[in-house]
Amino acid sequence: MDIGLDPAFDASMSFVQATLHNINAGAESPIVEVEFVRSRDLLTVGMAFTAPAHVLHVMAHGGAYGDAGPTFESSDQRTSYSLDRLADDVVRLGRGIRTSTVFADGCRTATAPWQRALEHVLQGPITYIGTTSNIGWHEATVFGAMFYGVLYRNKGKGTDPAEAAMSAAQKAAAAYTDLLGRNCPYKATTLEPSQWALENVRPTGD
Repeated sequence: MDIGLDPAFDASMSFVQATLHNINAGAESPIVEVEFVRSRDLLTVGMAFTAPAHVLHVMAHGGAYGDAGPTFESSDQRTSYSLDRLADDVVRLGRGIRTSTVFADGCRTATAPWQRALEHVLQGPITYIGTTSNIGWHEATVFGAMFYGVLYRNKGKGTDPAEAAMSAAQKAAAAYTDLLGRNCPYKATTLEPSQWALENVRPTGD
């Protein structure tokens, strides 16, 4: 999902989609399918956040959080979608994030406020991938290619999706550090639904 809405995000998202489509080469049926959402309509954005998927990959500016909580923003700041708003949508729709993995591909999304806000909108445990510093197009494409390459190395078989994503993120981070000679800004952790989420979000399948 592209909320960044500028040429750099276009390039990074196109690169990720190309990587995923290449994984299907030679397969009798698709191993992975990509649903791409780019929109300024906040209702559309909210629906995309709560749609079923294995990986919810969000590309946006992510460093800002104030009264509205951690917020995904476009480059021109005309579009913003806060996790507080997502929590409101969760209550209204009765469902939260249903993916096994959330990949928040923006600046400084691995901080405690982001993680706490995400825990309020979960239907179940997830692998969460965020960043510990500012990133750009190069960091995003390098890590993204490594992550998805490892994730689908075994064609997605035989492993719990969240566990597979955690392993892939850790291996991609190690490879990033080895190849580029600097610490990887991407960090993976496991998040559990908060007590608020347990009380306000319907269980998966309802």
